[in-house]
Amino acid sequence: MSKVFWCKNCVVMSTRPRITFDSRGFCSACVWAEEKKELDWLKRNKLLEKLLDKHRANNKKFDCITTVSGGKDGSYVTYNLKHKYKMNPLAVTVRPITETKLGIENLNNFVNSGYDHILVSPDPEAMRVLCKIGLTEMGFPYYGWLMAVHTAVFRVAVQFNIPLVFYSEDGEVEYGGDAKNKYDGVYGVDYIKSIYLEGGYEKVLSKSKLNERELFWFKLPTDEELKNLKLQITHFGFYENWDPYRNYQVA
Repeated sequence: MSKVFWCKNCVVMSTRPRITFDSRGFCSACVWAEEKKELDWLKRNKLLEKLLDKHRANNKKFDCITTVSGGKDGSYVTYNLKHKYKMNPLAVTVRPITETKLGIENLNNFVNSGYDHILVSPDPEAMRVLCKIGLTEMGFPYYGWLMAVHTAVFRVAVQFNIPLVFYSEDGEVEYGGDAKNKYDGVYGVDYIKSIYLEGGYEKVLSKSKLNERELFWFKLPTDEELKNLKLQITHFGFYENWDPYRNYQVA
């Protein structure tokens, strides 16, 4: 990049991967914030209802997975799916390589407020190796964990035969990245690999030299497993106007 500059409307820099700017110099996050004010959110909510109706469990304990850390966003999403939309979510957390006392307390408080929950604790040595390679190869010091918050969740989805996974908001659209998928509510693992893992998934796995057991929670299920599951991945923020402060108040 020959010139480094800031958005004319916020503090986002031109160095952010995949960011774009309009003729005013507004970044894609600011353009999206304007566009959200004109969206038909009622129509999007109907899309959510249709998606949920498709996956409502028949004689199954769980009909969707939510991804949670104990923070405001995952708590808000899980609360709404359970109480507003009458779903039976299974909340999944992937243990980070470092934890804080407050983070553990928040997660326990969330679970104890009435949710089924699975805590996945991947091999910490394998995560250390992947994080180191992620740092040197991709510039991500937490790359191993970043992989697992997707791959481990999908492993749980396969094991429990739950084909619908909710993440909170799409950070790529919401905070200034490639907005080409802002009208696509449901997506597949290719989006995860190209955007959130920035195309480095296979390279980092290969350079790790870890065996299949060590990589279990860091590798996607096989194509056959995903095909049989008919996995659908979505962001709750696609269906309503995302408001982090509101989420905090609810949580």
